[in-house]
Amino acid sequence: MSPLISNDLERIFEKLDKNRDGQVSLEELNWLLERIGVELSLHELESLVGKPGLDFNEFLFFYKSISAPDSNDGDDGSGSGSSDHEDESDLVKAFNVFDVNGDGYISCEELDSVLRRLGVMEENSSRDCRSMIHVYDTNLDGMLDFQEFKHMMLQNTIS
Repeated sequence: MSPLISNDLERIFEKLDKNRDGQVSLEELNWLLERIGVELSLHELESLVGKPGLDFNEFLFFYKSISAPDSNDGDDGSGSGSSDHEDESDLVKAFNVFDVNGDGYISCEELDSVLRRLGVMEENSSRDCRSMIHVYDTNLDGMLDFQEFKHMMLQNTIS
């Protein structure tokens, strides 16, 4: 199961597809990736995607391929640790996107703000955010620290 459910991804796709042609262009996809802290040039993204745009099913496949913890094709299983370090670095970047005020915690307000910016949540969704946080908030402080966030992301990306 991935961190975002299909309905969330469908709403994101629809928000990205500005001209409503059923395709998310590389420019539209790159805009989203930049918002979540993934910096790629359009050339890098094009070589990664292999085409000028994605339909919804291709968008889902792309999302699953970049969110799977063991999607690193270059990992030979030797235990070199470099992909683990990259995974940790990516998680830190993702955490920092949600930790808007930089205090080391993701509050309900921050989660709600970022998800609304991405088009996943609608106004007055703070109760949903509280529920999301509660599931992974092991110390019951009402916020997610990095370890809780990491646990949430790793648990939700394992098929």
